[in-house]
Amino acid sequence: MDDINIKMNPHNLSSSSPPASSSTSGTSWFSGIVRARKSTTSTTTKSVVAAAAPINRKNQFCGVMFKYASKPIQVAFKTGDYKQHVVFIGGLTDGFLATEYLEPLAIALDKEKWSLVQFLFSSSYSGYGISSLKEDALELDQLINHLINKEDSEGVVLLGHSTGCQDIVNYMRTNAACSRAVRAAILQAPVSDREFRATLPETAAMIDLASKLISEGRGSELMPREANQDSPITAYRFHSLCAYMGDDDMFSSDLSDDQLKQRLGHMCNTPCQVIFSMADEYVPDYVDKKVLVQRLCKAMGGAEKVEIEWGNHSLSNRVAEAVEAIMGFVKSGGPNGWDDPWS
Repeated sequence: MDDINIKMNPHNLSSSSPPASSSTSGTSWFSGIVRARKSTTSTTTKSVVAAAAPINRKNQFCGVMFKYASKPIQVAFKTGDYKQHVVFIGGLTDGFLATEYLEPLAIALDKEKWSLVQFLFSSSYSGYGISSLKEDALELDQLINHLINKEDSEGVVLLGHSTGCQDIVNYMRTNAACSRAVRAAILQAPVSDREFRATLPETAAMIDLASKLISEGRGSELMPREANQDSPITAYRFHSLCAYMGDDDMFSSDLSDDQLKQRLGHMCNTPCQVIFSMADEYVPDYVDKKVLVQRLCKAMGGAEKVEIEWGNHSLSNRVAEAVEAIMGFVKSGGPNGWDDPWS
């Protein structure tokens, strides 16, 4: 499928999120990658928006929409035509244009010769209930593979919002071939779906039901509607999101230091930034946010910590601070060099 030159207007899309071809100069660890490619490798797709600004006007993105794999949902949108990519991974119910900071972020990245990539996968919008972190990882790997082989990518930075943070942590644990092209990871609003769901009255009984179905080999069956109002959800995914030490349970405040390290410790091999909203509405009041973010960063081997005072979950009330934090991290670089996955 050919790339499509397209403008995206967020007023025509909706989402909510509960729990060029030149590189940056200098000796940044993001640049100077040498790759050996087979002669059969596809050539870089020619973008028709090389000279276009990423934002045409308020609330309107300009870029290229493309298919990155075979499923109908597997579509991505790229602003800018550069060889360095920030890949945004949204949370539950998210899709394109998931957070308000993406517009100014696209502009800021373009000035530094980075492209912003937003994409859809099977978990997007209402699909998360019948998908899984495992499937997300496979599809994220397909996207990065496309960026490497079709867009001549020199590496990506993964930017996760909400449950998108779990996707990053899980993907980096898989040690998939394309994961070696991940230069850094940014976790924005890494909060516990389990702790938020525990505040809802129906959750405890539904966890018991999900556990029973899974024990009977019926984990792929759908839960009753009252388990999850905004999307059909399987017993497995409900348990993953809501049960203690479920597959999605990575950022809960009641996990021990050893449990956090077990779940997050492999991230020490990737430069990481954690952006935590200190007024996140999806974090229960009893959680000490300062202590939690400190423990998360420690478990990840010393991730960079950013606390945004009064910031809400999506940072819609602290857009400028969000962009400043992300861009500061992207421009700062990191340890010199990285393993060449094409050698």
